[in-house]
Amino acid sequence: MNGKAFRTALAATVFISAATIGAAGVAQAQSAPLDQDAKIADLQRQVDELKAMVRAMQEMQQGTTQLAAAPTGSAITAPASSTLSPSVAGSAPQAVQVAAAAPATAKKKGWFEKLQIRGYTQLRMNEIVGGAKTAPSGVARVRSVQDGGINDNGNFSIRRARLVVQGDISDRVSLYMQGDLATSTSNQSNGESRLHYFQMRDAYADVFLDEAKSFRLRFGQSKVPFGWENMQSSQNRVPLDRTDPINQPVPGERDLGAVAYYTPPAFQAIWNELAKDEQKLFGNYGALGFGVFNGQSVNRTERNGGLMTVALATMPIRLDGLGGIFEGQVAEIGASGILNKFRPEVRSGGVSATEFADNHVGIHAMIYPRPFGIQAEWKWGKGPVWDAPSSSIKSGESTGGYIMTMYRMPNTGIGQIIPFARWQKYRGGWKAATNAPRLDGEQYEAGVEWQPMKELEIVLSYAAVDRMEADERRVGRAKGDVVRAQVQWNY
Repeated sequence: MNGKAFRTALAATVFISAATIGAAGVAQAQSAPLDQDAKIADLQRQVDELKAMVRAMQEMQQGTTQLAAAPTGSAITAPASSTLSPSVAGSAPQAVQVAAAAPATAKKKGWFEKLQIRGYTQLRMNEIVGGAKTAPSGVARVRSVQDGGINDNGNFSIRRARLVVQGDISDRVSLYMQGDLATSTSNQSNGESRLHYFQMRDAYADVFLDEAKSFRLRFGQSKVPFGWENMQSSQNRVPLDRTDPINQPVPGERDLGAVAYYTPPAFQAIWNELAKDEQKLFGNYGALGFGVFNGQSVNRTERNGGLMTVALATMPIRLDGLGGIFEGQVAEIGASGILNKFRPEVRSGGVSATEFADNHVGIHAMIYPRPFGIQAEWKWGKGPVWDAPSSSIKSGESTGGYIMTMYRMPNTGIGQIIPFARWQKYRGGWKAATNAPRLDGEQYEAGVEWQPMKELEIVLSYAAVDRMEADERRVGRAKGDVVRAQVQWNY
């Protein structure tokens, strides 16, 4: 109801009530005197009716437009004849209905009302059940660069505690911010680490260049589009950790920069279908991507003044045309590449004075689990690596990959169950660690993910490890067996 309609209905109501009161006064003057109490009661009843009508009209007005102030300079005079009162009173409901029929203008939401908060937390327990749980100084132990909770004193640990704020702040601009409450800081009191600090992981805005939102520009700190596994959220990944060879070029997966993405509508339709089927996707990073970043990895100061260049291409393909076991299956293939110069941190303090080539190219191929799935990636490259004979960092080969199989059972009566098995191999350095130590190794892993409800996921896994430790002061390869468990809750 708009203000004009409200004032009209209110005036009609006052007119009706005044006419009724006036008519009652004339009738009472012509009739025999009534009991004084009856007169007062009758007048009170008419006043209550007037109040009720005004209250009802105010309730209709609320939420559509603000109540307009009644005019003070125009008085409405009621007719003296009581014969007018019934007819006018009978038209009052109609006046109210006409006023109520006026279209309401929906209030436009502010950008802050379009945001949503979500996240997930991962509680883990790791136990080294065989092999080099401890070792003398200078000898490698069973450890992992993917999870610091794998150690000789490992019990419960929070691997991730993510909080995400995201939403569209306009038709063409959206924002995404993510922090992690499970970050640790080393060398605190007496050289000890302190856990569970809040640290920024993502802070970027997407600017869409067309109405279909096929083209977008992304500005800020975001994931580097290299490696399918790197782009997939840890919330969606079936195994507990990423693999060393694919994660090595972009440890932490993120950097500060700008990226352009393009997604053809036909490709987006396939990904939407997979999302509706609740497949664990890699997130929308476009079918084509090209970007530039600082190149010193996540949350680190830029050290060389250069830029890292990254390119991505990936394509989902329906396999229905092959028939048979491929009916309803979707495959995805693609490649990505990085050109970069990197300065690793050195044990003497600060970063290396020398820049090292940090160039990589990778390929990925997969069939989504419907119900059987397979996923594989391999990459070749060159990066900084510790050279033991010369006791210095040099540029060396960085090669490796993985292959994983899984079987998805979404409707078991007790929730979704996905058993999986994965093998990985890597030869090269780990540039994110001090002095870029060599991290040659292999790992066989098997496990199962159980999702009894959307808000809860449980993973049990076993890994046979044979790898070097990411510390150039410890030599050799450590072999061992690790049993792991994780409870993840989504919110």
